Amino acid sequence: MSYLVVCAVSFLVSGLTFFSGFGLGTLLLPAFALFFAIEKAVALTAVVHFLNGVFKLFLVWRHIDRGVVIRFGVPAIAGAFAGAGLLVWLSGSGALLTYTLFGRTVELAPVKLVVGLLLLFFACAELLPSFRRISFPAKYQPLGGALSGFFGGLAGMQGALRSAFLIKAGLAKETYVATGAAIAFLIDVSRLSVYSRLLLEQRADLDYGLLAAAVIAALLGSILGNHYLPKATMPGIQGAVAVMLFAVALGLITGLL
Repeated sequence: MSYLVVCAVSFLVSGLTFFSGFGLGTLLLPAFALFFAIEKAVALTAVVHFLNGVFKLFLVWRHIDRGVVIRFGVPAIAGAFAGAGLLVWLSGSGALLTYTLFGRTVELAPVKLVVGLLLLFFACAELLPSFRRISFPAKYQPLGGALSGFFGGLAGMQGALRSAFLIKAGLAKETYVATGAAIAFLIDVSRLSVYSRLLLEQRADLDYGLLAAAVIAALLGSILGNHYLPKATMPGIQGAVAVMLFAVALGLITGLL
């Protein structure tokens, strides 16, 4: 059952998030957490997310906008180190709220509440026609990078904030996907360097068979997403971003994710 659930989520979410640029780690973590302790789930998810990001970057690197990567990616690296460091510091914090839903104990952590509210704002704004006509000037990209990196390191939510800024950068769809993948790679490398102690502590207990299966499923999902990229429209991608932002935000605010 663990292989079926984890691999199905990994494949489907990887294919869908090829366009939006976020969601794999956020949605794969709960799937791993159904079968493993949260520490192991975090480690497994981090590895799958990183390796899938490398493969995705290999598929689309020709379309990278290097200027955006520099303006957005450099502040994102600094933000990722800061966010990951804060996460380690907050690791002993208690839940703000604990309740029972369908026989399951749900805890709302401070980090989830803050990130969830931010994503809810971006989701609502993205659904407004007037907001869709707004383009963020390049001068705001460093701010977007710093926020994306910070919340990526803090809560693994780098992609949603990154997409909320890049979707308005006036990029072609191929460039949008490729540039987002490059920035995600930089953030992943930065935060994994901080998470390395967790990964080393869990290496003896990792389920390498399930990890390999999840990685392969995610890679196949990326191939599928890359195949359908030429058929996708930018408004369609914007709509997918908004829907996924809203769904993830509600999951975080309620403590379900």
